[in-house]
Amino acid sequence: MKFLEGKKALVLGIASNRSIAWGISDSLRKNGAELAFTYQNDKLKDRVDKLARECDSDIIMPCDVSEEGSIKNMLDQLSKKWTEFDIIVHSLAFAPREELEGNYVDKTTKEGFLSAHSISSYSLLELCKEAKPMLKGSNPSVISLSYLGAVRGMPNYNVMGVAKASLEANVRYLAYAMGAENIRVNCISAGPIKTLAAAGISDFRKMLDHVEKNAPLRRNVTIQEVGDTASFLASDGASGITGQVLYVDSGFNIIGMPAID
Repeated sequence: MKFLEGKKALVLGIASNRSIAWGISDSLRKNGAELAFTYQNDKLKDRVDKLARECDSDIIMPCDVSEEGSIKNMLDQLSKKWTEFDIIVHSLAFAPREELEGNYVDKTTKEGFLSAHSISSYSLLELCKEAKPMLKGSNPSVISLSYLGAVRGMPNYNVMGVAKASLEANVRYLAYAMGAENIRVNCISAGPIKTLAAAGISDFRKMLDHVEKNAPLRRNVTIQEVGDTASFLASDGASGITGQVLYVDSGFNIIGMPAID
């Protein structure tokens, strides 16, 4: 028996088959979960529909977390298919592209700061609040995605790093608040991966090269490795884990400084 058989998962944030959310979806499906998906806008609808069908799913729903009521409307639509489900994958983040380069103080605007926090962090709280009545089954699991820039200064990551720090604190408070109902909330901090979202970060190729050269495993991670970690966190095997940020980055987060030649 596949270890996620009988579980249902709602996935938010797929943009392409190179997305971390796709790596997670593919792993969840291979391990037996039934999936539902959201898409942000009509431009992405056909792409998400194609990927959903690869996961034997015909459940795709619009959801733009920047729009008031969009999460509630999406869950109302989902309730016509599922009365309850077990897993949420929150793979949503945004900051204005022009604020993801240069000096943080000079580049960051109030509008950019608020939108980055609203979409990248608050949306997780709103999603948990609206979905809580439907999160049932054995050991429900909510999983979000972060990055090392939440806890370390990074060139060009700027306001997104501050928003990811908010997200990681959000995960801890959600875990504390929802634990009495046996709902677990965790976060995966993945190493840099070449995705559409990462393409908006200035000098991203240099970040990949630096991690490959200096991480203990001397390589970057894949969306499949992140996906398999998410499957574990979604499983009953992780029933005692909540409020954690789990690094999947070839060990780069433990490095104090690169090797000195």
